[in-house]
Amino acid sequence: MAATGTTGSGESAFYVTTPIYYVNDAPHLGHAYTTVAGDVLTRWHRQRGERVWFLTGTDEHGQKIMRTAEANGTTPQEWCDKLVETAWKPLWEHLEIANDDFIRTTEPRHTKRVQEFVQDLYDKGEIYKGGYEGPYCVGCEEYKSPGELLEGELCPIHKRPIEWLKEENYFFRLSAYGQRLLEHYERNPDFIQPASARNEVVQFVRQGLQDLSISRSTFTWGIPIPWDPKHVIYVWVDALLNYVTAVGYGSDEEKFRSTWPADVHLVGKDILRFHAVIWPAMLMANGLPLPKKIFANGWLMVGGEKMSKSNLTGISPRDLTGTFGVDAYRYYFLRAIPFGQDGSFSWEDFAARYTSELANDFGNLASRVAAMVGKYFGGTLPEATDAGPAEQAIADGLAAAAEQADRMIGDNLDFSGGIGAIFDFIKQVNGYLTEQQPWKVAKDDSPEARARLATILYTAAEALRGIAVLLNPVMPVACAKLWASLGAEPHLGPLADQRIGEVAQWGRLPAGARIVKGEVLFPRLEESKA
Repeated sequence: MAATGTTGSGESAFYVTTPIYYVNDAPHLGHAYTTVAGDVLTRWHRQRGERVWFLTGTDEHGQKIMRTAEANGTTPQEWCDKLVETAWKPLWEHLEIANDDFIRTTEPRHTKRVQEFVQDLYDKGEIYKGGYEGPYCVGCEEYKSPGELLEGELCPIHKRPIEWLKEENYFFRLSAYGQRLLEHYERNPDFIQPASARNEVVQFVRQGLQDLSISRSTFTWGIPIPWDPKHVIYVWVDALLNYVTAVGYGSDEEKFRSTWPADVHLVGKDILRFHAVIWPAMLMANGLPLPKKIFANGWLMVGGEKMSKSNLTGISPRDLTGTFGVDAYRYYFLRAIPFGQDGSFSWEDFAARYTSELANDFGNLASRVAAMVGKYFGGTLPEATDAGPAEQAIADGLAAAAEQADRMIGDNLDFSGGIGAIFDFIKQVNGYLTEQQPWKVAKDDSPEARARLATILYTAAEALRGIAVLLNPVMPVACAKLWASLGAEPHLGPLADQRIGEVAQWGRLPAGARIVKGEVLFPRLEESKA
């Protein structure tokens, strides 16, 4: 996990967070889906030339973690340490996640600041002592209202019986913030995205909010309430605060000012209310700025069920990367499923898209351009001296693809649409080669034909230069190979330093660049695996 962003004085960082994930088990596709989306978004903004900070991490307190550890014959801390170091961090490295920080809620930099934040709320009269009795789902670590339950006793998320909880608690005066939240949603219509998620939250808040229990007193695995250590802080209050404790709240004022508020919180829709209701109310109560956007992605479905360990539909990301590769994995989920909507996964669809879009359209284009430059010009990129309307159409196509992809991915989190725009351009370049038939032009030894051949191949190679830059946030390994194949770095510098805003400047790849046919970007699948 490369630390690539910077914060400090001056321009604020583009700050993106994923949820911090429970470490009661190893990560599955749903966890990786949100994290890859955050990685692609922040890589895109880095290639805009912006300062970026990308945070992920793990949520390690609460009753669910305690019970999982006990069931495995170990302590909660030992269980968390093991899972983080052997499962979570290694998977993010495997998936090329370039996060700038990884926070664990058991770290002192977090626990001390959480106690200070809650103490401040208590001192301001925002917290009072009371009691709670009602249904509680340990899997969600959430109090449920009777109307939410299936068949009167099942959690709607986990489809398991809830537990009846009765204990003394401390409460946050959440009910006092309903109107202020509604006013904020009205003034900031993009605060919650997509629109369906916003509508759900607005409707929920309009029904009236109840005060929130922020402590538990029947178990000890959590951060102690500073004024009453017999209680531990409710795991969701603890967890939500990671977004500020990780960037210096209460410990590094300069870093906090240059990073907070977050530009985007990426969350699964099942935890939307915590982020869009409880979290902003907590920040309001302590006088802190609210995040700019909360974006709820949909669920990944398999067999009609949300992917989760409890529903026995969890699939390891490595099951897929072992067959398709890491870059194809990153590509598939963001291309095949519109971000913010539920989407179904199938091996068959993955294999079909891999073969059609990655191997045939993209990989084959890179391979045959390098092969033809090698065959007809000894591997040296020739100069384009015979450009006409066909070449101008390609240059215009690159400009259009760059503009659309930048707006869709960088601004709107429409990964599917942005990647689609880039692949439409790839299809355009393939069509250009089919129409221009350089293999036929090469049979004519005349100077005119030679100039035409040089122009066709330069145009295709320059188009690939733009494609490598645009797809680098999505498929960094394949694009690094393409950049090397194009011989671009000696002339243009590292791929990561190329800017989205300059990608459409035609003619950046100079004649004379050494083109080499490297390894196949997307090898054909073995039929037995696909």
